Amino acid sequence: MLKMLVAVDGSEHSTRTVSHVIKEVNRYKDGVEIHLLNVQRPLPAYAASRVGHDKVQDYHREQGLQALAEARKRLDAAKVKYHYHIGVGDEAEVIARYAKEKGCDQILMGTRGLGSVSNLLLGSVATKVIHLSPVPVLLVK
Repeated sequence: MLKMLVAVDGSEHSTRTVSHVIKEVNRYKDGVEIHLLNVQRPLPAYAASRVGHDKVQDYHREQGLQALAEARKRLDAAKVKYHYHIGVGDEAEVIARYAKEKGCDQILMGTRGLGSVSNLLLGSVATKVIHLSPVPVLLVK
């Protein structure tokens, strides 16, 4: 069974990535195990210390679920099973770490996301994931 990690940030590019997965999932006769992952940036330490650990966790979960909502809706409508995860930290580092921890065979992600700083041709997170990933990375434009 092929294990795919699909990085989702709620952007149009990540929605296209999920659509690609739905279109291709039936090609694999042994089946596919899909792991959706949204990565939240940590709050600044001064803000987190004032709000409290539990509220910060609730905030990250709420924001992560919001970013995953469209992907989950599309996969549910296509009757494609999946697991979803929400991580906190540097996006590329968390994506690469999850791929390794979950034993994924491949990472799928959009070429660009919601980040405010982007490279000219390829998003900075995608570029960093390519460098850090222990497995092949498929970028969906």
